[in-house]
Amino acid sequence: MEKPITPPNFIKNVIEEDLRTGKVKQVVTRFPPEPNGYLHIGHAKAIWINFSLGDEFGGRTNLRFDDTNPAKEDTEYVNSIQEDVKWLGYEWEEKHFASNYFEEMYKRAILLIQKGKAYVDDQSADQIRETRGTLTEPGQNSPYRDRSVEENLKLFEEMRAGKYQNGEKVLRAKIDMTSPNINLRDPVIYRISHTAHHNTGDTWCIYPMYSYAHPLEDAIEGVTHSLCSLEFEDQRPLYDWVVAECEMENVPHQYEFGRLNLAQTVTSKRKLKLLVEEKHVDGWDDPRMPTISGLRRRGYTPEAIRSFVYETGISKAYGVIDLQVLEHFAREDLKLKAPRTMAVIDPLKVVITNYPEGQVEMLEAENNTENPELGTRQIPFSREIYIEREDFMENPPSKYFRLFPGNEVRLKHAYFIKCNDVIKDADGRVTEIHCTYDIETKSGSGFTGRKVKGTIHWVEATQAVPAEFRLYEPLINAEEPEALEEDGSEKSFLDQLNPNSLEIAHGYVERNMKEAQPQDKFQFFRHGYFSVDPKLSKPGEPVFNRVVSLKSSFQLPKQ
Repeated sequence: MEKPITPPNFIKNVIEEDLRTGKVKQVVTRFPPEPNGYLHIGHAKAIWINFSLGDEFGGRTNLRFDDTNPAKEDTEYVNSIQEDVKWLGYEWEEKHFASNYFEEMYKRAILLIQKGKAYVDDQSADQIRETRGTLTEPGQNSPYRDRSVEENLKLFEEMRAGKYQNGEKVLRAKIDMTSPNINLRDPVIYRISHTAHHNTGDTWCIYPMYSYAHPLEDAIEGVTHSLCSLEFEDQRPLYDWVVAECEMENVPHQYEFGRLNLAQTVTSKRKLKLLVEEKHVDGWDDPRMPTISGLRRRGYTPEAIRSFVYETGISKAYGVIDLQVLEHFAREDLKLKAPRTMAVIDPLKVVITNYPEGQVEMLEAENNTENPELGTRQIPFSREIYIEREDFMENPPSKYFRLFPGNEVRLKHAYFIKCNDVIKDADGRVTEIHCTYDIETKSGSGFTGRKVKGTIHWVEATQAVPAEFRLYEPLINAEEPEALEEDGSEKSFLDQLNPNSLEIAHGYVERNMKEAQPQDKFQFFRHGYFSVDPKLSKPGEPVFNRVVSLKSSFQLPKQ
């Protein structure tokens, strides 16, 4: 039986009730990112919630850019967001920009002034902050709070006309400076910013604040269920106030869900941008980044990410999810899709001394034993091969079943070989080992004369394809790096960067990998699942990112 699009959750229950009672005729949701950075794994959950609930109830979902802060926004982010949403497998009904509604928002602000619900304040940002009050103390009224409607209209029009400098004046909603909810203590709803906008150019020099613009955008677009993460719960009264006092025809309602928090992961755009700008990572799409583009480049599939967010569900609870959960879904998705092949990451040369010189034979190997539909491939075998350095020890401990002097192992898909001689350099480092093979032990021949306890992988030397392997560990050591402060009162999250988050190795892959294309995915025997890096690979010179290791002790709880 197929899973429902979304698991049981409180938002679904609300929507079902709204449709049953006729409160809404069609469900309309939206995904409303700010184009001030790249999307991350937390956004993947928000995308899934909005689009999936829209689909499940026969509604529609819009993509909307909340572009109200031109100083931090860029068309680069707009383009990347669209690419990420599509890559995750979603198509929006309509595409909107908050900036397309600036004129309407301005008219609604005029309406607030006319109703005595907004006023122009000359105080600085610091003064407004100082008089805002605390959780236990009420705020103080601005000395400009009782300006007349006529004066406020004149000043606000002058703000729009560009008469004042940045920070010289703001427009504030006139609500209640004694409210226990600080968000209702006369919040700023417009500020001056002489900054060109990516969409409107130099048309405007005043811009609406997000908390004012966002509910208006939802109302203008006819959104029925405004779904957002839990940190906006305290702003819901302001959301409702704006919709009501601006006399919007459509009345959306806000519902909050617990955001997705991953251990050892930062999802604050400010922090991610800092990592990029200070070059701690190779851009927003660095495979160590939790951005959608970083996960895509590393080799995660949209199916794995969608399964992950489905299983984490929708709730009001705060929690931190172990990275192993995300990795589990990558393995589950790739285990039947990825062809299995052999790669040697730390090569040690083996010469099979009794194999005919110059001879190369072709051996047949299955591409995926769990998925026969992926077929078979031909792999070359000759006198010289590479094995993993860790698969040989000159003086092994007990219960070491791989290669050592006098011991015999099976080469996967090939023959038994026995180590006879060890070649070392002047420093005593093993550079080559000499072995003999037994022609009767060919894989698939049915040989049962004796058994060996170890099987190792290998790559034929003369046709091997040189390759780079990039092995990743978590970028940050702290379990909850979002809780670390950057003001010096606690260790900065930058102090928790893992110096071993990237290891680069150079080795060899089978000859069939020479034509591997960007984003092609493979399971390398014993090493894990790998994907061809789309930025660093060159024709005939592949670079592989390890998506996840092959095995984990993690098990998804049984339902």
